Amino acid sequence: MSGQSVMIVTGASRGIGAATAKLAAARGYAVCVNYKSDAEAAETVVREILEHGDAVAIQADVSIESDVMRLFEQTTAQLGSPVALVNNAATLEPQMRLEAMDASRMERMFRVNAIGPMLCAREAVRCMSTRFGGKGGQIVNVSSGAARSGSPGEYVDYAASKGALETFTIGLAKEVAAEGIRVNGVRSGYIYTGIHAKGGEPNRVDRVKSRVPMQRGGSPEEVARAILWLMSEEASYVAGAILDVAGGL
Repeated sequence: MSGQSVMIVTGASRGIGAATAKLAAARGYAVCVNYKSDAEAAETVVREILEHGDAVAIQADVSIESDVMRLFEQTTAQLGSPVALVNNAATLEPQMRLEAMDASRMERMFRVNAIGPMLCAREAVRCMSTRFGGKGGQIVNVSSGAARSGSPGEYVDYAASKGALETFTIGLAKEVAAEGIRVNGVRSGYIYTGIHAKGGEPNRVDRVKSRVPMQRGGSPEEVARAILWLMSEEASYVAGAILDVAGGL
């Protein structure tokens, strides 16, 4: 077990999650690199971290309650009790209007993007809260500018799930603030990650970046730096905030 502060990053095999895991390790955390299915990608992230830090890859589908409980149990056994959680895992489905969507798609979206983070946060509170003998900690939920724009004509279901995540962030922050836990969110804008391919448009950021006041898309590392700031003592009086990392949008 590590003597370092332990962070769990969900969906950390690529994109924002991988960038966050690497930066967290560089700043002294022992990191659980959670992944759903791509073990090779997760192990690649772990190998990079092990060059200068401590990390393990743990498979778990955040939409399944038993997987989430196992994720926290295995992290505690291998690294130590977590004091930081980044709820980054998310899913996206092909762009379409609402009338073309079926209920199973909507359910998948909410199970991964809203219920999953709630389950992970529940386990984190059980570990971290001073009410249960914990030492406190931080939770950062990764939202999207879609929560504010609504993503009409593309994926209103994804947008709605991220809106739910933001409301949850505010409520949980107030619920556990007196128990040593700070809960915040980042609202990422158009970021160059692989998730756009799941929506059927790998080059989406290049198409829409002219809408951004800064006239460019963002990098996963830029979002990761905001997440790590919210985790840091520099943000010690920040709770229930949603920080826009969106180039001015």
